Order: sequence, then structure tokens, then C-alpha cells
Amino acid sequence: MKGIVFTEFLEMVESSFGYEVVDTIIESSNLPSGGAYTAVGTYAFSEMVELLTNLSSTVKISSQELLYTFGRFLFHSLERVHPEIIQNFKDPLHLLNAIEDHIHIQVKKLYPEAELPSFKILSKTSTSISMVYCSSRGLYALAHGLIEETFARFEQSASISYELLTDNGNEVKFDIQRNEQ
Repeated sequence: MKGIVFTEFLEMVESSFGYEVVDTIIESSNLPSGGAYTAVGTYAFSEMVELLTNLSSTVKISSQELLYTFGRFLFHSLERVHPEIIQNFKDPLHLLNAIEDHIHIQVKKLYPEAELPSFKILSKTSTSISMVYCSSRGLYALAHGLIEETFARFEQSASISYELLTDNGNEVKFDIQRNEQ
């Protein structure tokens, strides 16, 4: 998993819960990296799982809720670091439709070894999109937060529902309907 995800996760933890919680979760985790991350490094996904699990235990918030919150936080971080990826879009549904064929291609240019989820578009209209998230990591709550924040970025809102297609969350169908303004 790319280091930027780790550095931004710890930034979110610090801004939401304080440096002491960052220190606590790093100290209570068995991390081959020692908890020292760089944005350009690559680290084992198991380290993120351990940090997330320890954060959930420390702050008494579910891992899924924390991942959702992190998705919302991460959207702003990614936009700040790579504004060129998002600036070409004027509509959140167009951006979501372009994840696989545009955004992930750009991400792979920047981070060739990144393991990205896939998004299969099932249907789309001018006001809705239905897609399936697929990832062996099962971080659908993170994707949900990113989707929510995509609409917020464009000063719009949407009704978002999802259905787990597998028990472990490796495949999840998202149905997204833009709300009338």
C-alpha cells in the first residue's frame, strides 16, 4: 500500500484525535516499518489493518466508520497533492464514471506499483450511476467516503446506498442518485 495513504491516515488521526492517539496506535502495533512512513514508500497492507484496528479500539469507533471518515479526509489530500487529476471534471457523476478509465490510469503513471480497486460501471444516467467496487482489501467504506466527498467537492449531494456482494466486502455494489438542488 502506498505511503501517502499511511501518512494521510496518521494526519487524519492526529487532526481528529490528537498526537497522543497517533503515538498510542503506533506503539501498540507490530509494524515492520516502525510506524515511520514516507508518502512515496510502499508498505504492507497488514500495517494499515493493525493501525486501523488499534485506532478503533482506542477511540471506540468502528473500523468501518473510521474508514468512511478517512475516505472523506483522503479526498481533500489527494486533490491537494494531485489537483490535475480532478480539475478536468465539472460534475461528480462524470468524475465517478472516469475512475477506471481516466483517474486510475493517471494514478498508475504516478505510482506504477499501486494496487488499486476496480470500479465496474453497471449503468449511468445524467442523475445516477450504479457501479461495483472490487478489491481484495475490502475497503468499501473508504470508497464510500471518497464518493460522498466527491459530491461535496462539487457542492452537490447524493443518496448513496450500497450492497455487499461478498461477505468480506471485496465486492460491493454502489447505487448513487444525485439529489435535486
